[in-house]
Amino acid sequence: MRYLTFSIPGDATERLGAVVGERVIEVSRAIAAQWTGPLPSTLLGLIEAGSDTWRRVATLVSGVPASDSPRLSDIVAHAPIPRPRRNIFCLGQNYKSHIQEAARAREREFKMPEVPVFFTKALTSVTGPFDDVPWDAAVTQQVDYEAELAAIVGIRCKNLSRASALDAIFGYTILNDVSARDLQKSHLQWFKGKSLDGFCPMGPVVVTADEYGDPHAKRLSLRLNGDLRQNSTTANMIFPIDVTLESLSRGMTLEPGDIIATGTPEGVGLGRTPPEYMKDGDIMETEIEGIGVMRNRITKI
Repeated sequence: MRYLTFSIPGDATERLGAVVGERVIEVSRAIAAQWTGPLPSTLLGLIEAGSDTWRRVATLVSGVPASDSPRLSDIVAHAPIPRPRRNIFCLGQNYKSHIQEAARAREREFKMPEVPVFFTKALTSVTGPFDDVPWDAAVTQQVDYEAELAAIVGIRCKNLSRASALDAIFGYTILNDVSARDLQKSHLQWFKGKSLDGFCPMGPVVVTADEYGDPHAKRLSLRLNGDLRQNSTTANMIFPIDVTLESLSRGMTLEPGDIIATGTPEGVGLGRTPPEYMKDGDIMETEIEGIGVMRNRITKI
C-alpha cells in the first residue's frame, strides 16, 4: 500500500489516505461500514494498531473502487506523520563518497566510521513534501540539502538481530535532511543545525515494506533549480538498514512510528568547490525510486 496524510482545499482536517493510481481513497470513510471497533484515522494510529490491523485495512481498501475519490492533484499532501512521537533518528556518514567530499571541504583526514553514526532532528523540524522551507538569515547563512531514504518502524522492538531487523519496518518514505552548516560547526555537534523549524521535509507517501521490495536497490537523487546535484543508489550505504537497526536497537527500545533517516550520498552544497549554499527561492526536488518526488522551495522569512 501507499499511504499519505492529506487535507482538501478549504478544510485543513488531516486525513489518512491510500493512493491508488492518481486517486486518493480516504481510508476511514471508505471502509467504516465494514469495520468494527475503533478505526485508525491517522497513519501513526494505523502503525500503532499493529500488523493485524495493517493487513485488514489493506485488504478492505484494496476492494474499494477509487473512481469517485479525489485526484492527487486536488489534495494537499502533508508529512505522512506530521507530528512524530519522538525526534527523528538520523544516520550520518553512511555513504563513502559523502564522507570523502565533507573531509575535503573541511580540510580533514578522510576516515570511515566503524559503527553507525547517530544523531536526531527535533520533531518540530518536520514539514510537508511540497511546503516551503523557511530560512531565517539571522540564524544561518549556510542552508544545505541532503536527500535520504527514511524507514518507519512498525513494531515496538529492542535488541534486534540483523536477520530479523527489516521485519520491524512498516514502510519507507523520502526525507530531506536540510542542514545549517554554520550552526553544525559552531555548536560542535549536529543537533541544532539539523533541527530548525521546517528543516525536515518528508513524504509524499509511505510505501509499505511488503510493496517496496529491497530498500538497498533504489535510486535517489536531488535536483536544485532543475540541476542534478545528487544521484546515487541506496546500494552504496556503508551500513545497510538491517545493520543500522541492529545497532540502534541494542539496549534501546524503538517504538511504532519512529522515523530513521539512513544518510545521504555525495553532491551536497558543502562538498562543492567552493561550497554552494541555498538562497531565497531555490527549489529542491528530492526523488527516490518507488516512492515519488518532493518539491520544496527555500523561502526567506
